[in-house]
Amino acid sequence: MNILKVMMFVFVVSVVLHVAHGQCIPKEREALFQFKAAIVDHRGMLSSWTTPDCCQWEGIRCSNLTAHIISLHLPGQYHYESLFLHYYYESYSLRHYYESPSRRYISGEIHKSLMELRHLQYFNLSFNSFRGTNIPEFLGSLTNLRYLDLSSCRFSGQIPTQISSLSHLKYLNLADNYYLNGSIPREIGNLSRLEYLDLSGNSFEGYIPSQLGNLSNLHQLYLGGTYNSDLKIVTSDQWLSNLNCLTHLSFDSISNFKSSPSWLRTIAKLPKLRELSLSECGLSDHFLFSFNPSNFNFSTSLSVLRLSDNSFTQPMILQWLSNTTSNLVELDLSWNLLKGEDLKSFMNICSLHSLYMDRNNMSEDLLSILHNFFSGCVRYSLQELSLTNNQITGSIPDLSAFSNLKMLDLSYNQLSGKIPEGTRLPSHLEQMLIGSNSLEGGVPKSFGNTCTLELLDLSFNKLSENLTVIFNHLSGCSRYSLRKLYLDQNKFNGTLPDFSIFSKLETLDISRNRLDGVPKLLHNGTVLCSLNLFNNSLSENLPTIMHHLPSSLQSLNLGMNQISGTLPSNLATMFPSLKELYLDSNKLNGTISEDLRFPTELEVLYLKSNSLKGVLTDSHFYNMTKLERLILSDNSLMLEVSQNWVSTSQLEIIELRSCKLGPLFPKWLEKQNEFKTLDISNSGISGTVPKWFWTKFGLSNWMSINISCNNLQGTIPNLQIETTYYSLSLASNQFEGHVPSFLRSSISLDLSNNKFSNSSWFLCSGGVVETLYQLDFSNNKFSGQIPDCWTHFKSLAYLNMSQNKFSGEIPSSMGSLLELHVLLLRNNNLSGKIPSILKNCTQLVMMDITENRLSGSIPDWIGNKLSQLQFLSLRGNYFRGSLPLQICYLKSIQLLDLSQNNLSGEIPNCIKNFSSMAQTTSLRDYRGHQYLVITYYTSDNYLHHLNAILMWKGSKQMFTNIGLSLLKSIDLSNNQLSGEIPKEIEGLFGLVSLNLSRNQLKGKIPSNVGKLTSLEFLDLSQNQLVGSIPSSLAEIDRLTMLDLSHNYLSGKIPTGTQLQSFDASNYEDNVDLCGPPLKKLCIGGVARQEPIVKFQDDDNLIFDREYYISMTIGFVISFWGSVWLYVMRVVKVLKRLHTT
Repeated sequence: MNILKVMMFVFVVSVVLHVAHGQCIPKEREALFQFKAAIVDHRGMLSSWTTPDCCQWEGIRCSNLTAHIISLHLPGQYHYESLFLHYYYESYSLRHYYESPSRRYISGEIHKSLMELRHLQYFNLSFNSFRGTNIPEFLGSLTNLRYLDLSSCRFSGQIPTQISSLSHLKYLNLADNYYLNGSIPREIGNLSRLEYLDLSGNSFEGYIPSQLGNLSNLHQLYLGGTYNSDLKIVTSDQWLSNLNCLTHLSFDSISNFKSSPSWLRTIAKLPKLRELSLSECGLSDHFLFSFNPSNFNFSTSLSVLRLSDNSFTQPMILQWLSNTTSNLVELDLSWNLLKGEDLKSFMNICSLHSLYMDRNNMSEDLLSILHNFFSGCVRYSLQELSLTNNQITGSIPDLSAFSNLKMLDLSYNQLSGKIPEGTRLPSHLEQMLIGSNSLEGGVPKSFGNTCTLELLDLSFNKLSENLTVIFNHLSGCSRYSLRKLYLDQNKFNGTLPDFSIFSKLETLDISRNRLDGVPKLLHNGTVLCSLNLFNNSLSENLPTIMHHLPSSLQSLNLGMNQISGTLPSNLATMFPSLKELYLDSNKLNGTISEDLRFPTELEVLYLKSNSLKGVLTDSHFYNMTKLERLILSDNSLMLEVSQNWVSTSQLEIIELRSCKLGPLFPKWLEKQNEFKTLDISNSGISGTVPKWFWTKFGLSNWMSINISCNNLQGTIPNLQIETTYYSLSLASNQFEGHVPSFLRSSISLDLSNNKFSNSSWFLCSGGVVETLYQLDFSNNKFSGQIPDCWTHFKSLAYLNMSQNKFSGEIPSSMGSLLELHVLLLRNNNLSGKIPSILKNCTQLVMMDITENRLSGSIPDWIGNKLSQLQFLSLRGNYFRGSLPLQICYLKSIQLLDLSQNNLSGEIPNCIKNFSSMAQTTSLRDYRGHQYLVITYYTSDNYLHHLNAILMWKGSKQMFTNIGLSLLKSIDLSNNQLSGEIPKEIEGLFGLVSLNLSRNQLKGKIPSNVGKLTSLEFLDLSQNQLVGSIPSSLAEIDRLTMLDLSHNYLSGKIPTGTQLQSFDASNYEDNVDLCGPPLKKLCIGGVARQEPIVKFQDDDNLIFDREYYISMTIGFVISFWGSVWLYVMRVVKVLKRLHTT
């Protein structure tokens, strides 16, 4: 027995000594090394995993007794949405990025070597990225686990049933993976010790297993919660009644909850329930009819209730809640259809602290809405009130009655007018958000007397009072409490005021105004971290401005001003804590100093669109290990760095457009494995693209790559990867050969202006493509028939295959492109008719098939079916017949080009139905043409890259986006149209260009053509028009090109600045025009009488121009022939006389 005790003592001592010497278990260390080898470490999460003692590694905790690993804690910071916020750089959301941390996470696959960690009790890999992998089944062998968190990891597939073997598990969180699918395993009901279960935010389907009722120790249960989930509850609610320990319950997005009122009765009886969420369950007023408040009440423990995103419309929900709850502290009814007058039901819920009524149907005056609270006790209890995103009107009333209110959000409403002087805020208010309204004037002095105010948001209004006055009004006791002040997007002008009066101010945003000057000197004690002066009128020298800024800054935005000068060389010492520097779109110039050093904490460097020059080398970026975003585009900078440059910093965004990187492909990119955005377009690179670059296309699930406008050559390998590309542009290079099929996973793919010759791999291999929305194959060397494989591309919204050598007919499968908005097939050799199946493409906004060999008549279904068309160009084909009357159904048409065909007949009078052409347009009306992109990563509107080639003032010109959208044009020239110019054309007031030349039009020019005041281009030449030039034509002051030549016009040219400034050739070859710019003067200043020209009923001229010409030629030949014969006879007579 003593020997046994001695042996035990020796064992314990050896273990203690083993632990004391810091030696982890070798097998477990090796398991961690294998785990590390199988994943990608973003931002150095595992940088400490190199030393011998794994117990000292980040995220690892070992037992003090046995040295076994008992905790693996590696939560990431993977929030995918934030990776592309720079695309919304000018948007309101940018301010939220300022406060986001540096993102560290791991990705790849969880290696089975972790099975060796059999003593593991705590396992947390949340907020990392394991997209495309399943939750490992081997986790079921870690039977000592108490805590398992794999939330927000983007796992897919089904939950492995092996998890049910974790009998000691108390905490299980698999929330927000989005791709987890199938049914919830009933085996989870075997985890009898479970206290916390979160399966929300996934794509489960089927019924919630009743075996969850076995989890009698469960305190918190979260199910449902995604838009594409089809999770249901079973008919019987018995299993839920077994969970008497539940304190938190979420049934969000349970599709059939609205059909099972008995479930709510069961929930109401749970004795300890504190928080209940039934958001997005389809609940409505009808659902409440099943409950009689006299025999239905929630447990007195219920304090938080979330019913957002349902369909409540009547005040009965509010009355019902006031009768069935007694201790409600927080209520969320956002995203319903309630009105402001309904809030009176809340006035006597004396326990209510927080009320959220965002995005409802409130359109009443703010004072009347708040008056519903005034007569009840709720005005004393409320601490948070959010009414954002409604249509509330009026101004800001006195709010002092809400004595305990700490947060008030009235943003995104329709509040207007000035805030009345003397308007008082609640004495305990900490956050006041009234941005995105139409408030005018300034801020009353009473705002400055709120001593607890920490956040004031007045952004996106129409405030215009002098900013110095506003700062003075806020200089009461709030100057000592205010931490965040948002005044961006107002109408402030004048000089920047003194910011230093706010001693605790951390964030100041006064961007998008018209302020100038230099920031006033800020005292050294300031705590200002973020200063945003973007898009103002600052024009001073950059070093001068920076000299007046505090060294405490972490984010500085001076973009889009007129700041001059260059970067100060001591930037690193001026702002040692700076993380974000935005100096884009200014007038910075000069050469980058060799001594310049950037702050070592810098994460974002944004210098694009300036005139900086010089050479950037490794030394400029010395020790910048945290740099994530490098944006230097549109400068004259040269990058001369070593191959290993930035090896310690993995960049997410690299934008170096128009910088000098060439002539060779930049080798330093080989070390960059984290980028999501890469733009090295127009950077002087030539030669072939190295193989290592193409392999980087598989690094991320979401990339934007632009290497266009270089001189890159060769073919593109066909990789076996499944990456989804936000945008990929290889345009304007010398790539050739096949278009590889792996590029099908792009959202936007631009291969224009290359030498590609084969598209069949891309178009016809593989199955359905869900994500490709924009495809540009224009100006390559494709030939033969267009592949008939378009049924694969379900989402395609933009297709450009112009300027190739395609021949044959337009493939019928293009009719399956039901989401197509833009179809560009111009400048090919396409023949045949326009296939009628294209009438299925009812979303078409633009169709351009100019300069092909298409024939037949213009189909009437273009007007019947393609009602959204705004741009239709069929120029330079062989279309014949008359214009279909159905063309007038195109009410949105802005550009109609049917020139250079064989069209005949009259111009229909119904062109008056072109209602878009009847409206004048200015630059401020431009909104762009958008298409909706829906993928796993985004749901947003993206702009089309519209373009069209038009005959403009005698030559072909390319119009794109804004220019094209503002152009309203009709071109029917070079056809065989007859009849008169319809008088209805006078109503198309928005017309900018009208070309009816080279036809057989007769009659007079419409007398009120001068009403077309937007006209810049008018060509009616080479027709058979008669009469005088209408005097109203002189009233068009925008007219820069006019051609009325080769007609039968007569009379005086009306007096007008433009009309006299045109060349005389624009009036030549008419019957009897006179007056400047012609040399022919009008007799007595009065035009001669019009010559009478008769026309046959069949529209053929009796005395047309050819008739006059032939008659004149005949007369000349006949006359001079007679003279010649007479002369010859005289000569012969004289010869005879001479010989005799």
